[in-house]
Amino acid sequence: MIEGIRNFFTQMIEPGAREPAASQHALHLATAALLLEMMRMDSAVTAAETAAVTQVLQSRFGLGADEVETLMVLAADEARQATDYFQFTSLINRSFSAEQKIQVVEYLWQVAYADGHLDAHEQHFMRKIADLLYVSHADYVAAKQRAREKD
Repeated sequence: MIEGIRNFFTQMIEPGAREPAASQHALHLATAALLLEMMRMDSAVTAAETAAVTQVLQSRFGLGADEVETLMVLAADEARQATDYFQFTSLINRSFSAEQKIQVVEYLWQVAYADGHLDAHEQHFMRKIADLLYVSHADYVAAKQRAREKD
């Protein structure tokens, strides 16, 4: 079953996919992969980080619990197989407005702060992703501050 779902998402990521739903699924997958990568940046994945990712995916994309669970499984697999983050950030750059990309950076900060500790690896990852998403330093800092205040 997982292989069938994975094949569905793989077909959706293909450059020739023109269906709006296809691009939405690919965008969900790319965003989820980055959020899961943030969870893995420090020494341990905590329940608070997992809850933060789940909450972001449910609120941002309006997904149900089962859909989020499936998306997280697929995103974890994609992230493990990825050689870099460009495949995820390029999709987000093509599909999201500047404001939406800043929101993704804020979501990443929320996951980083979820366990109550900001690790150096998390900070490095954030800077790298913000640069790949072409988020200005001022917007990066503002997103960080908003996420810290939510914590």
